[in-house]
Amino acid sequence: MAQQEDIACIESIAKIVSDLDLESVDYNKDGLHIIVTNRAREIVAAAPAATPISAPLPAVPLSAAPETAPAPAAASKGDVVKSPMVGVLYLSASPNDPDYVKIGDTVHEGDVLCLIEAMKTFNQIKAPKGGIIREILVSSGSAVEFDEPLFVIE
Repeated sequence: MAQQEDIACIESIAKIVSDLDLESVDYNKDGLHIIVTNRAREIVAAAPAATPISAPLPAVPLSAAPETAPAPAAASKGDVVKSPMVGVLYLSASPNDPDYVKIGDTVHEGDVLCLIEAMKTFNQIKAPKGGIIREILVSSGSAVEFDEPLFVIE
């Protein structure tokens, strides 16, 4: 039974990747780790986490790091708004609409900051407090994980 649920989960994620033309989605829940990648309209799904991948990662010299790398969210002034779920984040209601918030905008507690689509449901992510948007740490259309930093409100 669990294997059928895993297959259904993989198929759902693959459909999201295809429908939204995403590069990839990384899903991890209850020991099931799935990575679905969209490569030239071909969907590739990884096995559960019990199958480790032993290929070494290429070494990257420290000098290759960008000089203007963003500071970690923990070092930012203000409160970090984190994702309450796994899904695809959207900064506006539709591609033609303006973003809910921009850097420098003043928000009040309960204002909508973004949407996260999970299981074909759009969930409004609201400001937990009032303040000024100091940082937007994600881009529209990106996959987000549970507890991933999204915004900094000061």
